[in-house]
Amino acid sequence: MSTPVGATQPDAVRRKVEAWLAEADQADAIALTARPEPLPDPVLTVGGTRVRVVPCPTPLAARAALHDRADGERLVLLTELTDSELGDGVLAHLSKQTVRKIDPWDVVRQIFGGVRHLDPTLVRVGRWVADALTDHAPPDGWPAPPGAFLTRDHALRSLASELLDLPPTELDDSGLVQWSTDARRQLRFTTLPDTVADGVTTYLTGTAGRLAGPVMAAVRAGHGVDVIPLGLLAGLLWPAERAGTSEVEAAVGRTRLEPWFGGLRLSPQQADALHRAAEAWIYRTFDSGDDGRDEAVRLLRRAEAIAREIGVTGLLGASTVLPSGFTQRLRAFADAVRLAVPAGGSPVPGMVARAQTALAAVEAHRAAEYRRLETARMAVRLLRWLHTADAPAPATLLDALHRQVRQDGWVDRARLDVFAGDPDPQVAEAYRLLHQAVDARRARHDQQFAVLLAAATKAEAEPGALLRVEDVLDRVVQPIIDEGRRVLLLVLDGMGVAAATELAESITRSGTWVELTPAGGPRTGVLAALPTLTEASRCSLFSGRLAVGGQQAEQKAFKERFPTGRLLHKKALRAGAGAALDPEVLTALGDPATPVVAAVINAIDDALDRSDPGTAVWGQDTITAVDDLLASAADRIVVIVSDHGHVVDRGPESVVLPSAGNENRWRPASSPAGDAEVAVTGSRVLLGGGSVVLPWREEVRYGPRKAGYHGGAAPAEAVIPLLVLTAGDDLAVPGWAGAPVASPDWWREPVTETAQPSSGSATAGRRRARRPAEPQPEGLFDLVPVTAAPVVASAPPPEQAVPELVTALLSSERYAQRRDPRTPLADERVAALLGTLIDGGGRATVDTLAARAGVPAHRINGTVTALRRLLQVEGYPVITLDPDGRTVHLNRDLLVEQFELESR
Repeated sequence: MSTPVGATQPDAVRRKVEAWLAEADQADAIALTARPEPLPDPVLTVGGTRVRVVPCPTPLAARAALHDRADGERLVLLTELTDSELGDGVLAHLSKQTVRKIDPWDVVRQIFGGVRHLDPTLVRVGRWVADALTDHAPPDGWPAPPGAFLTRDHALRSLASELLDLPPTELDDSGLVQWSTDARRQLRFTTLPDTVADGVTTYLTGTAGRLAGPVMAAVRAGHGVDVIPLGLLAGLLWPAERAGTSEVEAAVGRTRLEPWFGGLRLSPQQADALHRAAEAWIYRTFDSGDDGRDEAVRLLRRAEAIAREIGVTGLLGASTVLPSGFTQRLRAFADAVRLAVPAGGSPVPGMVARAQTALAAVEAHRAAEYRRLETARMAVRLLRWLHTADAPAPATLLDALHRQVRQDGWVDRARLDVFAGDPDPQVAEAYRLLHQAVDARRARHDQQFAVLLAAATKAEAEPGALLRVEDVLDRVVQPIIDEGRRVLLLVLDGMGVAAATELAESITRSGTWVELTPAGGPRTGVLAALPTLTEASRCSLFSGRLAVGGQQAEQKAFKERFPTGRLLHKKALRAGAGAALDPEVLTALGDPATPVVAAVINAIDDALDRSDPGTAVWGQDTITAVDDLLASAADRIVVIVSDHGHVVDRGPESVVLPSAGNENRWRPASSPAGDAEVAVTGSRVLLGGGSVVLPWREEVRYGPRKAGYHGGAAPAEAVIPLLVLTAGDDLAVPGWAGAPVASPDWWREPVTETAQPSSGSATAGRRRARRPAEPQPEGLFDLVPVTAAPVVASAPPPEQAVPELVTALLSSERYAQRRDPRTPLADERVAALLGTLIDGGGRATVDTLAARAGVPAHRINGTVTALRRLLQVEGYPVITLDPDGRTVHLNRDLLVEQFELESR
């Protein structure tokens, strides 16, 4: 009896016929061992020869086929009969007088260009490979192997490439994930027999990794286009660590997700591989342009829809890419903020640290919305400020002014973002509570400032070191001109300290412009005229004396003071098509005979009427006139001031008080000052007959509602920022030097879990005592010439405890050998830099290093470079810098090893 054989492969029959005819055999027929079943196309045409394929289950059927053969026709007899069963009469008409076998591997050799040898490991994969290679050969044939040896990889890679319609070079994890987004290309794979599909999947697992199994299972289950959304969820349902997730919810989700993979139960390794590839696809596609961004967003939304369908939305907070993950992380952050602002007291230090940790999770989310993320960062800064103990009330108006410039102005900048809020109600409520706590402290400061302002104004005391708006020309601009330097005076109408902190960062970020401060000390400010209105303060600024008036009065007074100077108001700055500045402005800036060019820029003041100054970011890109003027003034010293600051509208929190006048933030002294007001009298009060009532609470107004207001006694209105800039030369102005980092510690530095507020320090919670700021001398703006320090010998670092490891380093022989006598880095500065890094657990921002080591802000990058050269023996990276250029790292172990120090 014959042995049953497998189903007939039409392509295998054709390949065998082609080989038979190529032998030039003259026989009329060939008998092939195959199941005697009709083929879909029983008549073949091979090289012009008509060949008919006839199933022959019996000898009689074979004789009949031979009898009925047409002239010129060749026959293929498909039979399971042996030679003896067919008989000699039939065998006489057959090729080689025998039934020939269809060896699938012979066919494979043929279709791969007649290769002589097959890889034994290919044959061991199974006959399904030979059948699939025969059945699915492309019209142009399979690509020839590089030699006479058909390897397993070449055959299977060619087969997989053909079945997936994917180039061989893309049969990897990223290529397979990309392929899953195209439903059309998946269709062919879904129709394959299970044996072939399983075999190809096994091969792909070797080329694309563990994700191949889940990808192909999802495709076969009809969910191939959801591979990326499923991969995003897989990372949440099979987390590497269970902390913070619900195991029950994850387990239920895994079970509900199995049907999406055709019942396949993913292993943790498969889930992780799929998740990583899906996230990588999202990152790549999101950054590829608008179309890619739209497609990525669509799949992110699809993942969230599937999450709702299988009931795992509670786990989305662990995702770093899903929008819901950002929302959940932001809500968790808001909960931490709310807990860190207990009613009636200071924030609990541990809670502030937890809010910082929650913020880090928000920052780690790739779909974080920039504006909302920035607001969260500002919220943490405000928590840290609240965490510091409130300093004693200022003794003088100068002290109060400096508090606004060096501390509270930064608070105002953060507070404006938090006041603008967040669209999520849960987050908004946390911000409301935080804003209330900040407002309570700021209100005390505002009242203290207003009381000192009223007292100083009434006393008509000499200003001493206090710089008033009418003194700016005499005490800042004129001394610079006297040193032979020309000045560009920019007056940003309405700019307060908060806006100035943003503008200064924007201008100095590239390093082209360097900020100068008196003797290289902290920033100072200017006191506005009263009420804090343009007609009083700006006219006084350009007049060099107390005066009231509009643009004509300003022009006249300025011309009297600087006959060859130019004062440019808004109209004079405007240019025709194609020009950023009027040609006359450019001529004035470049004219050596024009000692001072002054320009009034109204962008901020205009926003008080027509937009929301509380949400604007005031930088060179938003105040384009500043950028344009700076680009044409590189050889001038730039002095930036304003005429007054402003407060923003508080919306429903506003308090409208009655007034006999029609101004928003001042009124005549026709009735006594109330709880939120202060009465001010003196020669610096230029309206109201020299006696007015000014509100110090920011939410108070008298007139119609606008986006913002000015005129009152709040320090946000009355303190004018002062920025002095030079194009890289910090020796340009005698008596001035490169400015230190302007931001306060709490703006940059996190609190630690164990930090406790200190009643005697404005930087409570730090591990080391800080040297108190030196008082400003009375002659601060006398501009006595001083010699600026060289790069390596700028202001001495604050006193701090030196770690034992640093002491050992400085006394080591190898350290002494590596010191460069040409550009020495002082031991005190090395100690301060390394001490700061060690104190920060081996890391610190460059701003923190500059502040702690007493290095001017513009020199810190060069100082860090010098430190790296000093400590990196034989190139080992003892000191490294993050790619963003903002964070410095110390490898303590390498330091110990390279300098042969005992581990401390």
